Amino acid sequence: MGAQWKAKGKELAANAKGKLFGKLAKEIMVAARSGADPSLNSRLRLVLEQARKVSMPKDTLERAIKKGAGIGADAVNFEHVIYEGYAPHRVAVMVECLTDNVNRTAPEMRVLFRKGQLGTSGSVSWDFDHVGLIEAEPAVAGADAELAAIEAGAQDFEAADEDGSSLFITAPTDLDLVSRALPTHGFTVLTAKLGYKPKNPIDPASLSAEQLEEVEAFLAAIDGNDDVQHVYVGLGG
Repeated sequence: MGAQWKAKGKELAANAKGKLFGKLAKEIMVAARSGADPSLNSRLRLVLEQARKVSMPKDTLERAIKKGAGIGADAVNFEHVIYEGYAPHRVAVMVECLTDNVNRTAPEMRVLFRKGQLGTSGSVSWDFDHVGLIEAEPAVAGADAELAAIEAGAQDFEAADEDGSSLFITAPTDLDLVSRALPTHGFTVLTAKLGYKPKNPIDPASLSAEQLEEVEAFLAAIDGNDDVQHVYVGLGG
């Protein structure tokens, strides 16, 4: 499942695109707190590039920037919150949320974690590395992900998955630098963000088909919450 869990087939659904736009708008608002000019705000620039790649409407982009930067009457403020715990069968989970009301999100997370176990701060994060995560696909035939990772300055990489994209892993401080360098080494950056990578992921083969289904159902329910931005799972493969 890699560093970040993805719901099976969710990119194919029309409502998933709307949900993606909503998540990106929140990330733009949070990034814009540090300035509305993407040339002076690398975090905002990276999110805007991701939003443009999925054809997010320009007016939606501009509205999100203004809201986050406090320009106009519709300024909003989202709080970044991480919930840690376990999915069924002791699979470690880190849930990253952006919320305008923690008093709403916290009880919702407690309910969603009833089929697993909600932990306290630090109860699971010790088993994850905080890293930069760059998803990229070959821009030219024969592009070598391993060579590109070395030359662009990435710490590690995961070979192309079923949709042809590779995951490049960086130190948090090198995220922008590596994302800028990858195109010169034959890769088109699809997404670039800070996230979490499990240190000791569970081998899915150690779980039965029924157990894996239970884990998938749990993760899908978590991901369905409107305040959830990203779900990081301690499950390999």
